[in-house]
Amino acid sequence: MQVILLERVAKLGQMGDVVKVRDGYARNFLLPQGKALRANEANIKSFEERKAQLEARNLETKAEAQALAEKLDGQQFIVIRSASDAGALYGSVTTRDAAEAATTGGFSIDKRQVVLKAPIKDLGLHDVHVVLHPEVEATIVINVARSMEEAEIQASGKSIQELAAEAEAAAEFEIAELFDEVGAAAADDDE
Repeated sequence: MQVILLERVAKLGQMGDVVKVRDGYARNFLLPQGKALRANEANIKSFEERKAQLEARNLETKAEAQALAEKLDGQQFIVIRSASDAGALYGSVTTRDAAEAATTGGFSIDKRQVVLKAPIKDLGLHDVHVVLHPEVEATIVINVARSMEEAEIQASGKSIQELAAEAEAAAEFEIAELFDEVGAAAADDDE
């Protein structure tokens, strides 16, 4: 199906481009979302008449998105989840979770704007992209932790696995010292 794009669509084209797409993509996504019109004589003529309005509206929304992106870029949001001792989550952090965390932090973000390159399935700091406008993107940091204290530790730069390894090494050192003291006491008793 031939359609005229009413706004920039990623991996498809710019506003005003006439592109050929699959019927289902046009019927189920582009047309209902108001991102395109069927490419026929009447719609092409209508688009040419409305082009200036559409471009002005696109510039307004792009400017609003850029202002929000400047505030949002680099922000860190905390998501509390249950996890194993090794740091693996008992589920995953989804786009909805990231959007809710950002909304709780004072930014209005929809889950469809959040883009995860891979599912978040472990504790730690994760970069997440937020597409605010087809031409504007921001990056936020999702801090996945088991508690607020863990989140603060992770935010300072240490991972939970490093802390667990340090605690285990300290415990082993204490046990070794106890055995050395017990061995020295036994040696004193033998003399």
